[in-house]
Amino acid sequence: MEITILGLPQSGKTTVFNAVTRGNAQVSAYSNKPNIGVAKVPDERLVLLSDLFKPERTVQAEVTYTDLPVAPQGLGKTQGISGEYLNMLQRSDALVLVIRDFEDPSVPSFGDSVDSEADLNTMFYELVFSDLEIVGRRIDKLESNKKGLKAQQLDEANYELEFLSKLKQKLEEGVGLWDYEYTDKDMKLLSGFQLLTVKPLIVVINIGEENIGNETIIEDKLSGSFSKSKIITTCISGKTEMDLSQMDEDEEKEFRDSLGLQTESGLNRMLRLSYGALDLISFITVGEDEVRAWPITKGTSALKASGKIHSDLERGFIRAEVISYEDMKECQTLAIARERGLLRQEGKDYIVGDGEIMHVLFNV
Repeated sequence: MEITILGLPQSGKTTVFNAVTRGNAQVSAYSNKPNIGVAKVPDERLVLLSDLFKPERTVQAEVTYTDLPVAPQGLGKTQGISGEYLNMLQRSDALVLVIRDFEDPSVPSFGDSVDSEADLNTMFYELVFSDLEIVGRRIDKLESNKKGLKAQQLDEANYELEFLSKLKQKLEEGVGLWDYEYTDKDMKLLSGFQLLTVKPLIVVINIGEENIGNETIIEDKLSGSFSKSKIITTCISGKTEMDLSQMDEDEEKEFRDSLGLQTESGLNRMLRLSYGALDLISFITVGEDEVRAWPITKGTSALKASGKIHSDLERGFIRAEVISYEDMKECQTLAIARERGLLRQEGKDYIVGDGEIMHVLFNV
């Protein structure tokens, strides 16, 4: 799964990227290449399970973030999202939109002054307009190719035209497609378009250190302008969190306490929100060699989850032994869990739950 970070010039998006990936990308350099980083997802369950099983290694789930190059010259003013910039956004599974809400004389603002609401509206408009162009071109192509179609093909073309016309109307209203209710057939039609306002969106309000403690007020103010179910809003002091991400754990905690920062770091908050935006959960495998969290989409079957571990497990799947994390925590060992009947036998269609520990029996 890949999440792409974008924002207007001087929004601090690379600073946020460094905070979430604990990276060292140059924040002042203008590059035409993206920064790519992998963030390990914190999971307290792995800590306890590693204490129980004493594995050789513990492996956390990971999320990949791509920090886009500087926005095209004129984006939000004279130029829209297009070309390779658009291609990079379309390849992502979700988007993180960084909005500036900090004052810094050494970092000129995009507009005449720092205006987070105006910047948010500008970027929303650019995302919406990009989709409108794509949908409009597809409608024109369908209309011009209708002549000569056979009955079944004509029915399919008319269905797509009706569907896309509804999307076009919403886009022309400037509201985007985040809250549209899609059928499975609709999603299949959309899969080839990679529309930006269909993707899950996290709006990160990049605040200054002086606004630490006012996060809820700021979030409520900006999120009140939209009510899309796939849009999540959060405040992060990017510069502060980037500095903290370079410290060791004890030093970070001391500074965090002295600044009155939330216990949950910007890194952890971003990762948790990213997991939620992508509709991901983790199941866990345990053993003396390894304790590992595996990211899967909610609703994944035991059969498909086993394939995340290795294709042989999916191909030769017999059954899965499953126990909840809470039951494992109480039992402490798999032997006790088995004695108590808490280690369940589940078939290939079983839907794996978040934090469940799973062992796959297979034969190839």
